[in-house]
Amino acid sequence: MAHVNMHRVAVLSPPDRRYRGSSAEERRARRREQFLRAAVRVYGEEGYRRATVRAVCEAAGLTERYFYESFANSEALLVASFEAVNRVLFSEIKKAGGAADGGPVERTRAILAAYFAALKRDPRSARVFLIEIAGVSPAVDEVLATSLDVFADLLALTLDPDGRSASARRPLMRTGVIGGVLHLALAWIKSGYAQPASAVVEAALQLSLALLSGRPALRRRGCRPVYSVVK
Repeated sequence: MAHVNMHRVAVLSPPDRRYRGSSAEERRARRREQFLRAAVRVYGEEGYRRATVRAVCEAAGLTERYFYESFANSEALLVASFEAVNRVLFSEIKKAGGAADGGPVERTRAILAAYFAALKRDPRSARVFLIEIAGVSPAVDEVLATSLDVFADLLALTLDPDGRSASARRPLMRTGVIGGVLHLALAWIKSGYAQPASAVVEAALQLSLALLSGRPALRRRGCRPVYSVVK
């Protein structure tokens, strides 16, 4: 009988019933955001592989019941937190590129400067973005690969707005460029941000310029050789 009564309550209650001014959907969305913020904090401080669902719940101030309301497991939360970090980061760097004066190279430099500045400003998010996401599972690796493709597309299109870039015809070069930028970021983070951000940005810019025509483009644009900015 108790089960029947609960079913009747579920049927008769309006789906958007509000509690303290918030609908059930709004409360679920807020709880999900709490978990995402907590995940970035916990994974960034403890590492994804050492963190537990309980630790994330404690950081979020919520119970495991609410955790499983939003996420199937820890891997799903990792992916969601990674995608949340990405959304903020890509929005920020696109805005920086759009606001930059000058031509494609200057806009690309602005994008890279915003990228590395964000990594230094929020080391916990940087760890989730670059370290904790890698090697968890094939499904998570696919999410990472998709993100890197988006970043590579952004750099290629910024350098060559008319779509004439050779990167589309040189997929190995494209992969190498974005992998190089990623490894520069990893090395910089692991060094404790030992080098000036400007040096790392210039190194990443020269790697990115390979998406155009190679070394002749570097000489035409007056860029220093990469070995002069990365020791």
